[in-house]
Amino acid sequence: MIAEPFARSDMQPDPIFFEDLATVFVAAVAGGVLARIARQPLILGYVLGGIAIGPFTPGPTISGSHTFELFAEIGVILLMFSIGLEFSVKDLMQVKWVALGGGPLGILLSIGLAIVVGSLAGWTTIQSIVIGAVISMASTMVLARLLVDRGELHSQHGRVMIGITLVEDVAVVAMTVLMPALGEFDSGRLLLIGQALAKALLILVPLGYIGATVIPHIMTLVARTQNQELFLLVTLAISLGTAAITQMVGLSLALGAFLAGLIISASEYGHETLARLLSLRDAFVALFFVTIGILIDPRVIVDHLSLLGTMIALIVAGKLIIWTTVVRLFGYPWMTAFLTGIGLTQIGEFSFVLIQVARTAGHIGSEVYNATLAASLITILMNAALVRYVPDWIGRRRLARGSPETMCLPVESELVEKHVVLCGFGRVGSSLGKAFEAFNLPYVAIDRDPDVVRQLQVRGASGFYGDASHRELLVKARVPEASLVIVALPEIEPAALAVSRIRDVNPNVPILARAHGDAEAERLAAVGATEVIQTEVEASATLIRHALNCLSVPKKRILNYVEQYRHSKETKRQPD
Repeated sequence: MIAEPFARSDMQPDPIFFEDLATVFVAAVAGGVLARIARQPLILGYVLGGIAIGPFTPGPTISGSHTFELFAEIGVILLMFSIGLEFSVKDLMQVKWVALGGGPLGILLSIGLAIVVGSLAGWTTIQSIVIGAVISMASTMVLARLLVDRGELHSQHGRVMIGITLVEDVAVVAMTVLMPALGEFDSGRLLLIGQALAKALLILVPLGYIGATVIPHIMTLVARTQNQELFLLVTLAISLGTAAITQMVGLSLALGAFLAGLIISASEYGHETLARLLSLRDAFVALFFVTIGILIDPRVIVDHLSLLGTMIALIVAGKLIIWTTVVRLFGYPWMTAFLTGIGLTQIGEFSFVLIQVARTAGHIGSEVYNATLAASLITILMNAALVRYVPDWIGRRRLARGSPETMCLPVESELVEKHVVLCGFGRVGSSLGKAFEAFNLPYVAIDRDPDVVRQLQVRGASGFYGDASHRELLVKARVPEASLVIVALPEIEPAALAVSRIRDVNPNVPILARAHGDAEAERLAAVGATEVIQTEVEASATLIRHALNCLSVPKKRILNYVEQYRHSKETKRQPD
């Protein structure tokens, strides 16, 4: 179906399609730049860019959106696949009870509140359930970005919020399975919902078992080739292939993609897979959000302002009360509960996914669809302001009152032991690792050889498979908390890129790097290396020392000369 725009009688590509594709990406770039300037989430800019080129607004318009909806579907697949890659049971352990217990409870309460409000507003039961499910989903992507910007990702309320949204992300998968069966809810045939769940289990359990036993071996074979292009292609084949299998048996594409990501995340290749996929995913996700914007009809929203207002009230006021109460019920302080409630007063990308599923199933009309998209834009803007300003306002109020709880919302740092991050565990890196082990110094190694990483893990050392220049992998290796980073990569291009990314992640950590010549040493120093150990210089210094020693030159004079030699080389590559 995607090939339709390319198919013509003379087998020539359709120029209109490429004009539309260029228009879509220009709209994404323009919207993203504006959102960046306004310090708002990029998805807002993408959706606004889509509205600008949509058929319902003046200005440039694409000829048709059907093909882009198909491309947007790929964006959903890659998004769900990446969520599966990022999902970790370990992330939930610190807040396991409030996340695993409170997450589903909050979702059910949101749906219940929508049913109550819907009965007063004259909504149908199915419409109320759909709206309740849609408003229960907060955007992990938007929330994590806001917490990182404020330095609160590892605070108590930050961990609780991320734990809850991770559970919500998983709940989306279940809801995409259940949503089509809701059409029979009024008829009392709930058996179809049970059948849908049973069908999912019958397919997913054996598929998951096969994937868990076969896919890691495939990934290991591909990783051993150390070919980046092949690694990416196999990753895409696994994600799209698994999604296609689940669709063929009547389940959603998103479900299969999530399962594929979850299987790979359990292996040592999860971090590298995510790092390789991020750029491609972001491009297709941008297409997804622009397509969402193209489909928004502002006229329908204006005609149903009461529906939009009710949904915004449910998302902001309703969810604030629900989540504050739920978190408090699990024993957290009122302040943590309230801040968690504030952070979850928005809906995002997975609400878009759910509303599309509901629309395709015929459960809701265009008015609910457009109101949901508009409510997402408005609540993300409101949520960004609330998360940024309310905590500071509360802190100032408490300080003014002299309250003993003047935490002023400090970040609760993770109690991590200072460690060394070794980028590259070849001959040089492994020698350093043995030295650190001899002195009981903790270290984390990053290497592109899967066998090396597996050997590290077998002997109890911390090792990550992947490219040390990927930001996500550096964060997983806890570079922001490291006391020292050593870049022992033999090739200059990966080494320079790794040093640059490390410096972005942690501006203050000392970075030691190796180089083969003066040009390489100067480049590494320019991108942020604290000290560059040049192989040729050290080899020359060792030869000089041994030669002069054989010629009976006094040891003190030898050491002074060698020190001057090293200093002259270091001075030569210092920036002007």
